[in-house]
Amino acid sequence: MEKRILYFDCFSGISGDMTIGALLDLGIDQTAFLAELSKINLDEFEVEIKKGLKNGISGTDFTVHLTMQEDDHDEHSHAHNHKDELHDHHHDHHHEQNHDHGHSHEPEQLDEKPHDHAHTCNLGDIYTIIDSSDLSDFVKTRSKKIFYIVAEAEAKIHAKGIDEVHFHEIGAVDSIVDIIGAAICVEMLQVDEIQCSEINLGSGFVHCEHGIFPVPAPATLEILKGVPVYSQNAKKELTTPTGAAIVKALCSEFGSMPGFTIEKMGYGLGKRDMETPNVLRVIVGKKKSPAH
Repeated sequence: MEKRILYFDCFSGISGDMTIGALLDLGIDQTAFLAELSKINLDEFEVEIKKGLKNGISGTDFTVHLTMQEDDHDEHSHAHNHKDELHDHHHDHHHEQNHDHGHSHEPEQLDEKPHDHAHTCNLGDIYTIIDSSDLSDFVKTRSKKIFYIVAEAEAKIHAKGIDEVHFHEIGAVDSIVDIIGAAICVEMLQVDEIQCSEINLGSGFVHCEHGIFPVPAPATLEILKGVPVYSQNAKKELTTPTGAAIVKALCSEFGSMPGFTIEKMGYGLGKRDMETPNVLRVIVGKKKSPAH
């Protein structure tokens, strides 16, 4: 028997949008993905998916855009007005992350301060959005687990009850899109196991809602307790709370690449321009299961 393994290679960190870009780059049917994403009961976003290059590496750039009322994104060739792209927030909650978009949840420049969201909601509200959708049970369960990990970290850092952590701390619409989108991609890949490398956190400082904090942001550090991490190459935030929570929730092992036969790989483009490629690499491989 063969087991299909998905491996996250986080040599340049991980964020929500980089995760979706990388998984889509494996060859997931984008039309089917967008159809699933449109089941989220939100109208405040659109997503943009495009191929691009980062330091000469070809990959997929996934961006969530908030839809402004006065915009009618007709000129966008993204034929989906779902809630797609919205990142202009910071999902990862207000930090500036390394994201991969020009807007991005996690803004890329340190001098770009996070903005307030017009509305806030708590973990229960986010669970309601997920549960009231027509998404599969697999996607609902994984999405709620990821959000719980982020909310739990925020609650601990801010000395609040988990139900007191609000939407702007857990993330904005873009986080909802990134987290649910990641769960949709994983379901579509139909792998048996998910593993992850040691994670590059980056370094430097980042603007958060409560001030300028050292990288990694407190929530990222809290989420990654028990996970092997390091800091190398960039004076930037490479791993965001959303990215950290996705692998913490989904991966069974962290460490070196497993022994497997490579089937395919994908690259999710980050928004940073650095000496080393700001991309997330994902690899799908097959491993023979030992006979019983």
